[in-house]
Amino acid sequence: MKATEAGLLEFLRKSPQFRIPIYQRTYSWTESECRQLWEDIIRCGKDDKIPVHFIGSIVYIESGPSQVSHQAPLLVIDGQQRLTTVTLLLAALADAIGDEEPFDGFTARKIRNYFLLNAEESGERYYKLLLSQTDKASLTAIVGQKELPQERSLRVTENVDLFRSLIAQNKADLPDICKGIAKLVIVDIALTRDQDNPQLIFESMNSTGKELSQADLIRNFILMGLEPDLQTRLYEDYWRPMEEEFGQQAYSEHFDGFMRRYLTLKKGKAPKKNEVYDVFKQFARLAEAADEDGQEVAPLVAEIRRYARYFCAMTQGKEKEPVLKRAFDDLWELRVETAYPFLMEVYADYEKGLLSVEEFVQIVRLVEAYVFRRLIGGFQPNSMLNTFATLARKIDRSNYMESVMAQFQLMRTYRRFPSDEEFERDIQTRDIYNFRSRAYWLRRLENDGKKETISVDNYTVEHILPQNPNLNGQWRQDLGPDWKRIQGDWLHTIGNLTLTGYNSEYSDRSFPEKRDMEGGFKQSPLRLNQSLGQVAKWDEQAIKERAGRLAKQAVKVWASQFLPEEDIERYRPSGTQHGTASPEWKDRLEQPEVKALFVSFKDALLTALPDLQERHLKQVIAFRKTKRIVCVIPQSDRLILVLNMKFSEVEDPEGLCKDLTGKGHWGTGDVKVIYDEESDSDKVIALVKQAYRKWNPGT
Repeated sequence: MKATEAGLLEFLRKSPQFRIPIYQRTYSWTESECRQLWEDIIRCGKDDKIPVHFIGSIVYIESGPSQVSHQAPLLVIDGQQRLTTVTLLLAALADAIGDEEPFDGFTARKIRNYFLLNAEESGERYYKLLLSQTDKASLTAIVGQKELPQERSLRVTENVDLFRSLIAQNKADLPDICKGIAKLVIVDIALTRDQDNPQLIFESMNSTGKELSQADLIRNFILMGLEPDLQTRLYEDYWRPMEEEFGQQAYSEHFDGFMRRYLTLKKGKAPKKNEVYDVFKQFARLAEAADEDGQEVAPLVAEIRRYARYFCAMTQGKEKEPVLKRAFDDLWELRVETAYPFLMEVYADYEKGLLSVEEFVQIVRLVEAYVFRRLIGGFQPNSMLNTFATLARKIDRSNYMESVMAQFQLMRTYRRFPSDEEFERDIQTRDIYNFRSRAYWLRRLENDGKKETISVDNYTVEHILPQNPNLNGQWRQDLGPDWKRIQGDWLHTIGNLTLTGYNSEYSDRSFPEKRDMEGGFKQSPLRLNQSLGQVAKWDEQAIKERAGRLAKQAVKVWASQFLPEEDIERYRPSGTQHGTASPEWKDRLEQPEVKALFVSFKDALLTALPDLQERHLKQVIAFRKTKRIVCVIPQSDRLILVLNMKFSEVEDPEGLCKDLTGKGHWGTGDVKVIYDEESDSDKVIALVKQAYRKWNPGT
């Protein structure tokens, strides 16, 4: 390595050409960094006491051996952002100066021929700086004074326009601008190809200038050490399509997040945001320089590209299937990225044909319901990180949907799926106005079941009871003497919130005015407002009643999808128990009296209902057809039968049934029947037939 201090302009003038390798990130300086450079240039240009201004280092290595006719281009390892920004500034300055010479050596012709172009060269060698992909075409068009390409680099074009604007606003300061640019100094660091390790040097330089993203570091790590032909092939076949699929803006904002979710899926644990690169290096186990035929690298890059496509389909609106796209869009609006490691793997299975589009939509909706219910219940998003990190590993690919639903149902303690009762209770009292995306839940409630949906972007959120802490007399009268407490308790809750296009007109008007005015609640076409036109007075009771109605609707919109207990038994991890009953029924069944009772019951049952199947589970013996019909729990001197019915549904003229509603018990259903030696077998079988007919109507 050879490092020397150099004036930036002289460095540009003597250098043949700078090329940005394809593995480098695209140009990414924002207006903030450009303005900072501009201010530094103006400051040192106006102050003769400042001899130079250091802007960082340029690290490069020759791309190959030089020829007799020309020097080899220099591959920039670090310094792309500074080189590109100064090039844009010089191009804008040349356009503004024209034939003038506000400062010695600064005319349009000299700026272009010394610092921007190689005037005697042609083709790509004509340009001093060559960026990669979209950036390349935009920059060469600017410095070559040509028309910009149709697909242009946002950062390149925005920043050159910024410099043009700043120069136009400071036309009188052109001499100081030129003088400031002339004072810019860098550290010129030349690497020796056979002695220096570009990757290690690149990593050590990452603290200078605009910090590289974790994804940038990963891309460089994968591609930097490869032979040029393989490097180009992998970039053009896999990495570049990823960048294009995300788009320029989304790539810079979301690609790091994708890499973190990809590693979460692969490792079963989410890496910290600032450790994604280190975790990837450990995961990939790549050598510093991969083998020449790419055996280690190519499959990895291809897989990353494939999972990036899944991620873009789910998060960037790239899904082609309409029903899937709607489900993905709804989930993305919740802004909880922890679910995507699991869903990327499900997408991979969907692409393999292991589940249908309808089943995939059902899984996405189940994830959405799980996430939203937990957020409403006060669980933090990070509490779901480890849940989704390993969930894909538990799927039974031969029984896909059932196994997914079973895994959600089997979650316990802090990971559990909130019940309908919990969700219905919590959503009525939660401050949902300050929820992370209030437009999300309002839109989902309004559009549930509609074929012609509305965009909530055309409406604003309306507090029916106003937010103004100094309520007018009409409101105080309607609410009663406890109006301040009522406003504090219910202001931001679901019962008091709706959508309107008349927010400014409503203001703090009384409820009857909001209801009856032109465009008021009575005339509103929105489903959320339909019941408001019939309400006489808006008080605490009215808010509670509306909250209750919307909560019941919410339970259906964000529905749980639970299986009967018999269907999840085989998914329960071995060694776990559910409830308090003893699992030793098999030993009891060996007792002669109990065994005789069971044989008697089974013979009578299968004679009456021969299409039932017997299944031995851990806690019960289940008899089922499409659904579980009756569960048998052997005890020391009798059999407990649990019928899969609600107690209110059973017809029991003999009074043989007991109500298990709300009580912990084994088996599916709320109807308990005792079968012992004194039991009337025909009457018991008649009760079982009622459960059979419930789940098999018409039989």
